[in-house]
Amino acid sequence: MDPRAAQDGQVPPVEESVVTSAIYAGGRRMDTPQTVAGTSECMRNTPNAMAWIGLYRPAEAQLLTVGEEFGLHELALEDAIVAHQRPKLERYGDTLFVVLRAARYLDDLEEVDFGELHLFVGPEFVVTVRHGAAPDLPAVRRRLEGTRSCWRGVRRRCCTRSWTRWWTGTRR
Repeated sequence: MDPRAAQDGQVPPVEESVVTSAIYAGGRRMDTPQTVAGTSECMRNTPNAMAWIGLYRPAEAQLLTVGEEFGLHELALEDAIVAHQRPKLERYGDTLFVVLRAARYLDDLEEVDFGELHLFVGPEFVVTVRHGAAPDLPAVRRRLEGTRSCWRGVRRRCCTRSWTRWWTGTRR
């Protein structure tokens, strides 16, 4: 379903563009909240938790709701609303904004299908915004959930200032 296609001109709630949301702690999926606000609250109330919210083609108002809940920078949100961005990595405080281009080969059609993925990576969350079928994030999530060691120390390793400085080339 395309959440942008509202029948009555009203923007559907953000939850209609959420593919999945989850809370991880200790290398395991602990909860699957039904709302964005519930995910944020659960993340704050669970020690050493990390939230992952996956969105598929959200409308502007839907993405802005997620941005408010997680404190995402307005310039990054502006870029994530519209597909066709160049691949990039930007840092806004403790949050990274990443644009990736993914490709998958469609055997039946003998064509390459391109997709675009925007990621917001913060100290306690990952928000993914897909503009297309590629990449197959449910497969990525299943693989990560099947390997508990992948999640151990994620917050410590991947979301520290030193890590973001290293990736953005602003090492001191």
